[in-house]
Amino acid sequence: MGWDGIDVLIVSGDAYVDHPTFGAALIGRWLVAHGYRVGIAAQPDWHDISSIMHMGRPRLFAGVTAGALDSMLAHYTAFKKRRSEDAYTPGGVMGRRPDRAIIVYTNLVRQAFRGLPVVIGGIEASLRRAAHYDFWSNKLRRSILPDSKADALVYGMGERAILEIARSLESSGNETPAKALWGIRGVAVMGQPDSTPAFAEVEELPSFEEISSDPAKLMQATLIMERHVHQAKAWAVQPTGNRAVLMAPPAEPLSTAEMDQLYGLPFARGQHPSYTQPVPGLETVIDSITSHRGCGGGCSFCSLALHQGRVVRSRSAESIIAEAEHLTRGPDWRGSISDVGGPSANMWGAVCTGHKASCKRASCLTPRRCKHFEVDQQAIAGLLDRVAATDGVKHLRVASGVRFDLGMESPEYLEALISRYVGGQLKIAPEHISAPVLQLMRKPRLEVFERFLETFNAISIRAGKEQYVVPYLLSAFPGCLDRDMIELGQWLRRRGWQPRQVQCFVPTPGTVATAMFHAQVDEHGRSISVAKDVPQRKKQHDLLFSPPGKTSQTSNHRPQNHKGRKKR
Repeated sequence: MGWDGIDVLIVSGDAYVDHPTFGAALIGRWLVAHGYRVGIAAQPDWHDISSIMHMGRPRLFAGVTAGALDSMLAHYTAFKKRRSEDAYTPGGVMGRRPDRAIIVYTNLVRQAFRGLPVVIGGIEASLRRAAHYDFWSNKLRRSILPDSKADALVYGMGERAILEIARSLESSGNETPAKALWGIRGVAVMGQPDSTPAFAEVEELPSFEEISSDPAKLMQATLIMERHVHQAKAWAVQPTGNRAVLMAPPAEPLSTAEMDQLYGLPFARGQHPSYTQPVPGLETVIDSITSHRGCGGGCSFCSLALHQGRVVRSRSAESIIAEAEHLTRGPDWRGSISDVGGPSANMWGAVCTGHKASCKRASCLTPRRCKHFEVDQQAIAGLLDRVAATDGVKHLRVASGVRFDLGMESPEYLEALISRYVGGQLKIAPEHISAPVLQLMRKPRLEVFERFLETFNAISIRAGKEQYVVPYLLSAFPGCLDRDMIELGQWLRRRGWQPRQVQCFVPTPGTVATAMFHAQVDEHGRSISVAKDVPQRKKQHDLLFSPPGKTSQTSNHRPQNHKGRKKR
């Protein structure tokens, strides 16, 4: 690069993959595009400070991220067993990042570069920005900001915030990092509880101490945090001891033009050439295209509402097609685009025509679609057709999950999707079929899913294709009883389905469902039953695979196909 040093060092728990679906690459490229010199320390040896010192002391600050996943989720299963593979490490090798990576890496930076400002971000920092229940230690933890002793925390999608941090530190002179970074939107710092700007709108969360003594207050805090992401002018404050976590108003999402600029940067779309083994997490996305961010679903177990937000921001069709053309010119082009989508494939171009800052809804789609949530799904079908028609593209598939209740509002979209862009299997997330559980999840009713299945089968038959729905299901969800799992198991057996995509609920930090798990109340404060220990959770999980009283076993049988036959 011809540089004699770096301005920003990014320390990441993931291997370095220069692809727009990897956060360190996205933030690094964005800073470089705005004139800053960036170095990446990918999966450094946290026992050796020299592992992050090869490029010298950064001029401005170090950014620390655990990577694409919370490090505890990356390491442990729903039954708290150590995982055998890390998809974001060359060769899938486990153990290349520490537990609680943000805290460990921040300490490493402090030892290596005394006095250097440290900014934490990414999914682990974002979801742990306030007091949260930690499933793996089975206890309430403070915000990760004071626990890591970082100078600031970036929450949400960080491009705007990280650029303003760089500019602020560059112009701050002799100011302390806390003063230089205070008030930047999308950034949290530690301070006194009453030190928010005069006349600012403030959402005060129950303190860490209050939640510790009354777990039900975690639900109150979580719902405030969920709203805060969408309130453009509000601060959020959570007292902790004699100080407080001060969260400035959320950063404004990138515009379409800015999204186009970001995803148009010169990514190599590959892993670092020093790696001798493939990074498994790259294989599934290497030929994919991200079309948008955000999701209006607001599912209670999903971290998207707390991190990306419910407001959808989309790239232009021209930018997406330009990326498809770029893919076809790559040396390793294989002829197929594996995905064009985002958190939900059929939300590209969605807009909210209401007043977002005053919106009280937790979901734009349940219990029914909000009249202000508008999306032209015929336009999405048209976009897919244009991408598929790009010279050199032989196949186009949609691998992102599809919000089936929204899809049912557009027969034209479903016709295009199912007849032309399903690669044999379509990912759908009903999660459950029991009405009380679906309500707690903020998911659509069973009858909507069953109508979708009928539509899927009918379109597949007309297209002359043998295709399958791959349903994602959750067991041991808060409020789910054994009888609900039995009901789900019976429904699956009546259809001849023995599912493979079943996940026992994992209480990830910050979500409404995790607050339900810890406090044993729903979002209205009503008591619910929760399968909390491993034997209870395992029992519910096993009920999906065999009737009560029978020996549980996992089957690799595929779902019933569109002609009603069972497939071995």
